[in-house]
Amino acid sequence: MKLPVVEHPAAAKDFVTDPDRSRWHDQALWFVRSKRDKQAASLPEWEYLRETASAIKTHTIANLPDYLEQFERNATAHGAIVHWARDAEHHNEIVLRILQQHDTLRIVKSKSMLTEECGLNPYLEAQGIEVVDTDLGERIVQLREEPPSHIVLPAIHIKKEEVGQTFHENLGTAEGASDPQYLTEAARGHLRNKFLLGEVGITGVNFAVAETGGFVVCTNEGNADLGVSLPRVHIACMGIEKLVPRQKDLSVFTRLLARSATGQPITTYTSHFFGPRDPGSELHIVLVDNGRSNLRDKEKFRAAMHCIRCGSCMNTCPVYRRSGGHSYRATVPGPIGSVLSPTRDENSYKSLPYACSLCGSCSDVCPVKIPLHHQLLAWRGELVGKKLLPRSKRYSMKAVSLLFQSPLLFKLAGSIGRTALRLSPRWLTHNRLNKWTIARELPEPPKESFRQWYRRHRNEK
Repeated sequence: MKLPVVEHPAAAKDFVTDPDRSRWHDQALWFVRSKRDKQAASLPEWEYLRETASAIKTHTIANLPDYLEQFERNATAHGAIVHWARDAEHHNEIVLRILQQHDTLRIVKSKSMLTEECGLNPYLEAQGIEVVDTDLGERIVQLREEPPSHIVLPAIHIKKEEVGQTFHENLGTAEGASDPQYLTEAARGHLRNKFLLGEVGITGVNFAVAETGGFVVCTNEGNADLGVSLPRVHIACMGIEKLVPRQKDLSVFTRLLARSATGQPITTYTSHFFGPRDPGSELHIVLVDNGRSNLRDKEKFRAAMHCIRCGSCMNTCPVYRRSGGHSYRATVPGPIGSVLSPTRDENSYKSLPYACSLCGSCSDVCPVKIPLHHQLLAWRGELVGKKLLPRSKRYSMKAVSLLFQSPLLFKLAGSIGRTALRLSPRWLTHNRLNKWTIARELPEPPKESFRQWYRRHRNEK
C-alpha cells in the first residue's frame, strides 16, 4: 500500500503556531525527562546497565532466527499457540481468524504499539467487532478518533479540559468537568463494564524470553492483567525484536524501562505469562516481522532494533516536544520513529530525518544506546544519494558548501547578512514562502563578526 508523503513542517504547523499548547507540551515532557535523570543518577551502575542492555540486544539481533525458533519451541511446550506474521495485513488476518473461531464480537485490548502499527482496530471494526482500548490514555484518543501522539503517554497532547469534554460527549460526565480524579473514576466505571463483557483479551509484549518461552507485559494501570484474566482467550501480539535470550537478561531491561519512560523505579505491574492460565484457556502469540528483517539487513540502522519503546528520546527531543507526535504521521514518532519510518517507506517519510537538530540528546538518554542522531544524519545521506531531497534543498546545500569552502566568500556573506537583517523589514523574512520562519524569530544580528570580536580582544590582550 502506497503511503501519503509526510511533510513534517506542514504537519507541525498547527501545533507550533499554538504557543500555549506547544509550550505546555514542551514543559510536560521535560518534566518526565527530568524525572528520568533523577532515577538514572540514583543508580551508580546506570551506564553499566545501558552498556549491558546494548550488548544483549546486539547479540540477540545477530542471532535472531535461532532465538525465535527457540522461543517458539519453549512457548509451544507451555501450551501456547505460536503464529508467524510476515506483515501487518497478515497479522490482522491471523487475529481475525482466531476471533472468528471463537465467534467473538467484543475484545478488550491493552496498549500495544504493534497493533497500532498494523492498523488492527479499524480492520476489526470493519468486520463488526468492537475493540476497546483499556489503557486510559489510549481510550481517550480512541474516543476522540485520534491516533496516539506518544508511545508511552498516548494522550500527552490533550489538556484535561479537552478530556472532560470528550468524556461528557461519550461517557455522559458533567459538562465542564476537568478534575482528573473525577474523570479517572468515570473512565474506571466505563471500562469495568467493558472488561466484564470482553470475550477475548489482546495485549502487546514488552519482552519475550527465548530460554523460557514466556513473555512480559508492563503496565501502570493493571488493565492488561484484568483484560486477559476474565476472557478464556489471550492473544499476545509481538514484534520479533522484543526477544531477549535468557530469563536473567530481563532484570537489566526492567531496571531501565520504567526509569527511562516515566521516571519510575519500575512499572506498577510487571506481569509474566507462560502458556494458557488453565486447561480451558488459550494463549496465542503472534510474532510479527512487518519490515523488521529488512531493517536487520541494513548495517547502518540495525541498532534501531534495540529499541525497547520507552519513549525517552521523545521526552528529550526539542523538536518533538514543540511540534507534537501527530506531526510525524507515524505510529512511532520522534527520533526513533524518524529512523524507523524511512526504512518502511523512504519516499513517504523522507522529511522526518530532517525534523532533527542533531543535538544528540536522544542518543544520550537512550537506555540501549542507539546512536540515534548518527543514524538520522546517515539517513540524510541516504536520501540525498537517492535524490529524494527537493531540488531547492539540494542546490541550496551545494551553494552553502561552496560558501564554507571559501574564507573570503564566508566573510563577505556574513557582513552582507548582518547588515541586511538589521535594515530589512520583517515581512521580507517572515512570509508564506519561508516555511522555516513560520514559528521562529530570528536572533538580533550582531554588529561585528566573531573574527572582528576575536581580533579586537586578541589585540587588547
